[in-house]
Amino acid sequence: MPLRGKLSIVGIGPGSPDQMTVRAWQAIREAEYVIGNDAYLKQIQSLLEEKEVVVSRMGEEVDRAKRAVSLARDRLVVMVSGGDSGIYGMASIVLEVLEREGVQVTWEIVPGVTAANAAASLLGAPLSGDFAAISLSDLLTPIDIIEHRLEHAFAMGVPIALYNPKSRGRPHNLAIAIGIARKHLPPGTPLGVVRDAYRDGETVVVTTLGDFESVEEEVDMHAIVLVGTIESRIIAMEGRHGIITPRGYHRKYVY
Repeated sequence: MPLRGKLSIVGIGPGSPDQMTVRAWQAIREAEYVIGNDAYLKQIQSLLEEKEVVVSRMGEEVDRAKRAVSLARDRLVVMVSGGDSGIYGMASIVLEVLEREGVQVTWEIVPGVTAANAAASLLGAPLSGDFAAISLSDLLTPIDIIEHRLEHAFAMGVPIALYNPKSRGRPHNLAIAIGIARKHLPPGTPLGVVRDAYRDGETVVVTTLGDFESVEEEVDMHAIVLVGTIESRIIAMEGRHGIITPRGYHRKYVY
């Protein structure tokens, strides 16, 4: 038993163990306790032998954070988070609980590949420069604030990654986002939908903002939607379609 515990908040990437960082692997291997949402724990099942595993469900994030902090007083604890633990992940709530309880525990944040990175890699290069990420979940953020952010984000003229795009409980938020996008972008703007990136059942769809409704059935909470800019274009190479958002080299170099 360690004289003093440690709490590691680990981003496990999009789902495939191949997409995890070496440090994420090491932190989980070193841990005595591994805590997380059941869906994420299933993705790393092969790493959990001889670990004390604490399974939690969606909506129990605060209780999960409190349990992790309590155990980490004198144990090596890993809190797993899908994607990157600091981007729509568990890092913020765990650190808030740690701060409020005043527990003296060594902690670290282990970064992971977030959904925008994973989806972009499968689409080509849609996020080559500046971009914005906005979650459409209004569970913690009021919808009027989300709409305000969408208006300003699309007005910037940068690609937008839409996280948590649609669920059974809030099927209309995505339509709101697409409507705002259409106020600022032409119908031909490239749009990509990636579902279950680097997991079983992965799908990658390339379409345009004007034709989005034809692929909307592909979108749920396992998907992410990437909307390009007026400079983005759809490419077709080696039998597959993708999206490029030029970074600007064509304005400075001849190639």
